Amino acid sequence: MLDLIVNGGVVLWVIILLSVIAVVIIIERYMYFRNIRTDEEKLFLRVKSAIAKGHYDEGMAICDASPSPFSTLLKTGIEHRNRSSFERKEVLKDTAAQEVPRLEKNIGALGTIAHIAPLLGLLGTVTGNIKAFGVLGRFGSVGDPSILAKGISEALITTAAGLIVAIPATIFFNALTGRVNTLIVRMENQVNEMTLLLEEGEAGK
Repeated sequence: MLDLIVNGGVVLWVIILLSVIAVVIIIERYMYFRNIRTDEEKLFLRVKSAIAKGHYDEGMAICDASPSPFSTLLKTGIEHRNRSSFERKEVLKDTAAQEVPRLEKNIGALGTIAHIAPLLGLLGTVTGNIKAFGVLGRFGSVGDPSILAKGISEALITTAAGLIVAIPATIFFNALTGRVNTLIVRMENQVNEMTLLLEEGEAGK
């Protein structure tokens, strides 16, 4: 195995480094999504009950106890409850927009790795073949086949390594992107729900 890595050359080391970065990003993102996962319906009902009673501080405390993009929206809405309906909705939209970069953090980098890993593999193929044919060009024939095999090995190893990194990176990139898009749509719906909730709370006074 070590011989394969050595024969892969500098390009293979770069691909290995990218694979480590990809794994770190995937683990970090899934841990983040797990940490912000909450029972939104239950949280909404608890906050709604607190607002209906006029217990706004209690509502914000409930949000603080369950950190997530949804609870952030709820808390922001409560904090700006004295504004007009239009202003409140705009503030909630801005808050939702600020949550998007947190959701998308490092996912773009994962997509970049998924795209460039096969290209690096092809680069390794080219450089490996250049070495192999360079040997033939200099000596016409090769007495030691291992010299020629080393160049060909580098070409094949880097191609395989690039695909091995790119395929799972693409799968996880698409999965994480889909999850982010779902959360964004849900936050857009939650802006409307929070606006209606606060209007009901104000009307109930």
